[in-house]
Amino acid sequence: MLTLLKNARLFAPEPLGLCHLLIADQRIAAIVSADAEPPVSGSGVGVSDLEGRRVVPGLVDPLVHFIGGGGEGGFGTRTAELTLADALASGTTTLVGALGTDALTRTPANLLGKARELAAGGLTTYCYTGSYQLPPVTLTGSVGSDILFVPEFIGLGEVAISDHRGSQPSAFELARLASEARTAGMLAGKSGIVFIHTGDAPTHLEPLREAARTSAIPVAQFLPTHINRTPALFEDGLRFAREGGRIDFTTSTTPELLAGGEVPASEAVARALEARVAPSRITLSSDANASLPQFDEARRFIGLRAGRLGSLFEVLGQCVNDHGIALERAIGVASTHAADALKLPRKGRLQVGSDADLLVLADNGWVLDEVWALGRKVYGHS
Repeated sequence: MLTLLKNARLFAPEPLGLCHLLIADQRIAAIVSADAEPPVSGSGVGVSDLEGRRVVPGLVDPLVHFIGGGGEGGFGTRTAELTLADALASGTTTLVGALGTDALTRTPANLLGKARELAAGGLTTYCYTGSYQLPPVTLTGSVGSDILFVPEFIGLGEVAISDHRGSQPSAFELARLASEARTAGMLAGKSGIVFIHTGDAPTHLEPLREAARTSAIPVAQFLPTHINRTPALFEDGLRFAREGGRIDFTTSTTPELLAGGEVPASEAVARALEARVAPSRITLSSDANASLPQFDEARRFIGLRAGRLGSLFEVLGQCVNDHGIALERAIGVASTHAADALKLPRKGRLQVGSDADLLVLADNGWVLDEVWALGRKVYGHS
């Protein structure tokens, strides 16, 4: 199947001006200037004229709770699963699923099944094996075999540090697990990334530094999230990035979390760039369908809301419109950099050979007109 997208103002993420894109099945087969003749024509080619609208890569979200999360306030506080309709309308075309606090009533098998359900609907989905607690829950009996033998499992996560809900892992345990994930990733041609949930305890990111200092594991093998959770954690995250690590900011939030000191994700990106953190070390994730719990000073649960997948696209717009970050640079933190960290070379860029995952933006305002995933329009007007 051939599809020609004409007159796209292309950000790949670098700005390429007005272009024609040819899609062959699921991938981009050609990109030519709009001044040139289209690469193909004829009755067998589907044609869509985008009339100069901006086209950017589909977003890559490294943390989504496909099957819900929560439960910190009892069974009545479990959050719902992600629906396919919400996912298709979000602008996120590549999603990585994780368990969270609850790895007892939710399992890796549930997670994998939901990943395949969303993939059947047209999206690209992956998973992390494990959860907050250690020893990690797995599908096949070990972290290494999950990553090596199950195509969707690309790393380990969300392992909790500096959080009262985690297992308080030692530096040795973190290094050992990272080594297992890294080696299995090498054997399978995957990233073997260790995705880290970071709580608000004053130890912040020190467990990861100690694991790297006391082992041969590079600090970039870890990708800690929620770095905008508190001002102190944010500052420690900037130091961590300057030391060679990566940092991830959470786009889902609530008025209560912001009032409690959370740094808005778009502001966190802007401040990190102003602090001369290398852009490639910054990513965004939605934490979609996770619980965003509130605890009092005694760590007692007092309420929660659920994360939203659409918050990733919203924060990308805030980076551009509220903080003046160039679109091509903002795309990196919402797509390209996560694709690189997760070792997904066909994601996060619009170039020949890449998967045809792309967003068509409206002429006015920060609005999605169309979402294309793997060469097929999955959202937008017919």
